[in-house]
Amino acid sequence: MKTAIVHYWLTGMRGGEKVLEELCRLHPEATIVTHAYDPEAVSDTIRRHEVRETFIARLPGGRRNPQRYLPLMPRALEALDMEEFDLVISSEAGPAKGVVTRPDALHLCYCHSPMRYIWDQFHIYRADSGLAARAAMSLFAPRLRRWDMSCAARVDAIAANSAYVARRISKAWGRRAEVIHPPVDFEGFAPAPGTQPEDYWLWVGELVSYKRPELAIEAFTRSGRRLVVIGDGAQRRRLEASAGANVQFLGRVSAEVLKDHSARCRGLVYPGVEDFGITPLEVMAAGRPVVGFARGGLCETNIEGVTGQFFREQSPHAVIAAIERAEAWLPDFRPEKAMAHAAGFGAKRFCAEFSAFAARAEAAVQLKPVARQPRPIRALGAARPLTMALRPRPQFRARPSAPLSLRR
Repeated sequence: MKTAIVHYWLTGMRGGEKVLEELCRLHPEATIVTHAYDPEAVSDTIRRHEVRETFIARLPGGRRNPQRYLPLMPRALEALDMEEFDLVISSEAGPAKGVVTRPDALHLCYCHSPMRYIWDQFHIYRADSGLAARAAMSLFAPRLRRWDMSCAARVDAIAANSAYVARRISKAWGRRAEVIHPPVDFEGFAPAPGTQPEDYWLWVGELVSYKRPELAIEAFTRSGRRLVVIGDGAQRRRLEASAGANVQFLGRVSAEVLKDHSARCRGLVYPGVEDFGITPLEVMAAGRPVVGFARGGLCETNIEGVTGQFFREQSPHAVIAAIERAEAWLPDFRPEKAMAHAAGFGAKRFCAEFSAFAARAEAAVQLKPVARQPRPIRALGAARPLTMALRPRPQFRARPSAPLSLRR
């Protein structure tokens, strides 16, 4: 089967691109279709494939910041000629599934998330935007929602990266999704040999609103415990200004530094709501626990009392209470149990589950009965078919008149 993998944009290596790598290994001859492609920003595995871009890449700044052209992406996807492809796999977190395929082609969608900025987190993204962006979002979001729902109907089968995302798909698109957790690359994540954890907690991620870094920073500033923050983003300057001296910002770091800090921390603090969340599993693979908010994908990966602890309110007070509870529990924490649990989310499991999902979807499409075509409506004045013209007309007999006494 000639295969295309449609990915929203290729301008960095995050969780979605790690999934794309595994899809590329499953389909080594596939063509990748994307809105914008920066070869220097992706892995060798992706670079080995033929990559085709939509017209978004040719617009001013389209390769550096394709998100600015979000309202044009539906038109860019539908303008693509996908006639040559027998199998299309769309990797969806931005617009990707809207391509128009052949009627007999199989279209599978692996959904990391329905577009957050037009669905459940629309108001968060809008509040963080400038005046012009807020006006544009209010203008285009309703139209994009309608398009997003309509193109979801074109997909033959959908897989979600978590049960949390599957519920969001059901609400946004009205479609059922099978849950296939994404692959996690644990290479290099391991306990620090012969050392005890150091006296600091870790926060990792992009410093943006929906990840709620301010909750962790305020909680640790109040409590006086040491927190190391890894990551960068639009909120960094404001957060640094509000943080105490016990909170250290490292910015973006190398993979080696991240793995080292993951192995030596007391644990990871995770106050946001994520679709799935790869970072907690990486920290578990390094033999350290996770303390996080009990909502979203973390509820499917963190086991309370085994791999970490939960708090059930997004407030600094709740974070402080959870950290205190976790520190009292740490002597009972078993790193080997966390490591064994994390190992169940590796790439081999993902490839096996996705291959089985694709086989089921293909079988279901082949077995689906062809809908009976409705009988065409004859235009007024058009000649009747010969078989109809020769059909004997029914004979009608006049109904006898009712008696005069009943006519009233």
